[in-house]
Amino acid sequence: MKKIIFYIINLLLIGTLWSCREDELNDKSIFDDGEEIAKTKFDDWLLHNYTYPYNIAFKYRMEDIESSMDYTLAPADLDKARKLSKIIKHLWIETYDEIAGVDFTRAYIPKVIHLVGSAAYEDNGMIVGTAEGGTKVTLYYVNRLQINTDFLNKYYFLTMHHEFAHILHQTKNYDPEFERISEGSYTGGDWYNIESSTALKRGFVDSYASSEPREDFAETLAVYITNSADYWESQLVRAGETGAPIIKEKMEYIRIYMADVWGIDVNQLREIIQRRSKELDSLDLDNF
Repeated sequence: MKKIIFYIINLLLIGTLWSCREDELNDKSIFDDGEEIAKTKFDDWLLHNYTYPYNIAFKYRMEDIESSMDYTLAPADLDKARKLSKIIKHLWIETYDEIAGVDFTRAYIPKVIHLVGSAAYEDNGMIVGTAEGGTKVTLYYVNRLQINTDFLNKYYFLTMHHEFAHILHQTKNYDPEFERISEGSYTGGDWYNIESSTALKRGFVDSYASSEPREDFAETLAVYITNSADYWESQLVRAGETGAPIIKEKMEYIRIYMADVWGIDVNQLREIIQRRSKELDSLDLDNF
């Protein structure tokens, strides 16, 4: 089963590491050891807001079976998990409900969302999320949750929209001509050695998009819809006369694909995400 991993390069992490003491478990952190656990109001809320309407298992108790043994991990703090559950529903799930309908969301959204409190690290960076086979998304760094759009996109929603794009194109593929736009320019496993500014000038929205065509497709769409129109235009300026036309051409293929195959206007999708992001302050993240 292919695992898609999204990194933040080590060079960007200087000064952001913390001591082990700060990641110690508190009395709200929970391991699921397989024993029967008393159901809470939060569990009941998850049943009625994730499981029943979407057939999604929202796993906030860290489970060995769902966790990689390659990393030293800590479970999610309960209070942070509760907040994130409402944010994910508002900013991700209900976004697709709004633009394409509940039946669409239910049919294609990953069926397991697994939370991990700590970060996971590999030699070339910090893993912010993993996605497996279109069925499960694991989100790390939950215990450092910040309620602002920049943090949420960087650590969660870029990953989640990227993975959803994979699910869509694996269900109904995009025009293969897309893959010829940057043919010969993909970097494969060396993508993390490419500076973001260099990637832009080569016609990729970021370094990860330069790895291979399918990642390019998913990352381009995810970056487009999770950022404002002003941000997108600023990136095209940075891409310059060489990179900007390539990125625009890719985005046009994506725009046509999403409209013709799924009936989704990507500009409208971006507007919905931007509007819902501004509604975060009005969400009740504490009462269930």
